[in-house]
Order: sequence, then structure tokens, then C-alpha cells
Amino acid sequence: MKIAVVYDEPLSGEKQDMVSAVCSALNIRYEASPLPFDENFIHNVKTYDFVFNLSTGGGKYNKQVHVPALLDRLGIPFTGSSAGIQALCMDKSLTKLVLRENSIPTPSFIKFHSPKKLRDPGFYPAFVKPSREGSAAGISEKSCVNNFDELKEQVRYVFEEFGDVIVEEFIDGREFTVGIIGNGDELEVLPILEIDFSMLPDGLERYYSYRVKHHYAEETKYICPARITPDEERRLKDYSRKAFKALGLFDYARMDVRMKNGEFYIIEVNSLPLLVPVYSDLTKMLEPVGLSYDDLILKIFEAAKRRVERSR
Repeated sequence: MKIAVVYDEPLSGEKQDMVSAVCSALNIRYEASPLPFDENFIHNVKTYDFVFNLSTGGGKYNKQVHVPALLDRLGIPFTGSSAGIQALCMDKSLTKLVLRENSIPTPSFIKFHSPKKLRDPGFYPAFVKPSREGSAAGISEKSCVNNFDELKEQVRYVFEEFGDVIVEEFIDGREFTVGIIGNGDELEVLPILEIDFSMLPDGLERYYSYRVKHHYAEETKYICPARITPDEERRLKDYSRKAFKALGLFDYARMDVRMKNGEFYIIEVNSLPLLVPVYSDLTKMLEPVGLSYDDLILKIFEAAKRRVERSR
């Protein structure tokens, strides 16, 4: 089986490491090679039997949908969720509506299409972020606001830089992330990862802002398995499985979660999380269950392969 590992150009150092590592893992059992998502993609991808999709780029409002949409049209199977589900999960407000409809706890929120229509949300502290971005883009020390004046200023900034804005209740508590692999009744929840910001320098925000995520990883403490009770672990895993199924996700995903007063709230759902060795959160969940990075990649690919085979 020939597998294309599809990626976006240009490649940063971390993403280059990811593409190389994914190819290396797949080559243990298959024949894999990197393939850029460029102007020759449609012609070149037709020579492959399957795609391991790492493309998270694209247009301003439609990230993550282009590769799965094209592959679906070409009839070439691929890892990860469909174009429609990628679009759903890229819109944080739509994701939260699905969660709420399925009785999965998520913070209260309001979405604004224009600063001119801004109104007081009725909850503070509030958290202001772009509705359609990932990797902490648009998240800064000013994202958590405590009054309407701060809210107006931050909403205006986010709207000018990124477009639609979501304002949600800020959950001031512990942070976790949950990784899931598989489909249907074969869903496997990896050990829960706790993200501890208490060791960050004084004055730095205690949440994943852009600068914390990308420049303070060494000062951020990652604890796996998370320091929670067996009952808390069971509840969080149940919420995460339920969210995975409610959103129609395929093969793998990651849920970002906060805990306050003993209750969990799913903040965001990442339908195509990065798989950078060591750096990415999913890779930090492997050691407690004795998995290697190669094991992770092969488990994702073979979950996708079984899903495709069942659908034929």
C-alpha cells in the first residue's frame, strides 16, 4: 500500500520533524512518502492508495477542509475527519452548540459577527477569542477580560485581525487535554494529560495563550496521568467519548478541558491535532501506556483503514 503523507508548505522546523516522523512510522509496515499540498496535488495524489492527512492550512475561513474535500471527490481514502466535520470543528461556536445539545458541559458563550453588535455577556471574567482559529492564534494576556470596557477593546482587536469573535465564560481552574483514537465501539481514550501553569514566570497568564503555548513550553508542567480521582477520570472520559461521537469525528482528536468546582467543561475540540514528536500534547500521553510515537501513528492509520474497509 502506497501512502502519501500530505502536508502544507512552507514547513517549519517542528512540522518538518512531524512529516519525517510520520513517514518513518508508516514505513515500518507500508510504503509512505511525503507529498505537499500544492498546485500539482490533484495530479500527484492519484498515484497513492491512501493519505495520512497533516494539512491544517488553507484559506482564511476554511482551514482543514481542502484536502479531505478533494480526496473525497477523488475517492482516495484518508486519515482524519471529513471536510464537513473539519469545518464544523473549526467554528468554535458551532462545536459548542453541538456539545450543549448533547448535554456535554461547555462554558456559556456568545458569538459576535461585528463589534457594533457587541452586548454585555452577563458573565465575568470572560474570555475573548477568534471563532475560527487554532494553535492559540489570537489568544494573549488580554484575552481574559473583567469588565465591559476591556471586553469592547479585545473584541475590536480580535475582529479586526481574525473576523468572527466568540466570548465565553472563563473557567478559572485546572486544565486538561484528552486524546482519543479509533471509531465507533473501538474508541480508545489515552491517559489524560494535565497542564500545570503554576511554574510560569510571575505576571504571565495561566492559560494557553500564543506566547505560553509557543515560547514557554519548558516552563509549563505536563502531568500524565492527570492528578484526578477515578470517578473524575471516568466522567471526563465519558464526556470526551460522547463529544467525539456527537461531532461525528473520525480516527483521532483532542479535547481541551477545564475543571472548576469538580465539574469539567470542554473548551475546544481539535479535529486534526498536530503530531509533532515530543512537542504535541497527544505524544505526551503515550508513556503511561507503554506506547511509542510509531505506535501512535500506526494506531491512527489502522483505525482509519478499518473504518474505510467497513464502509465499502
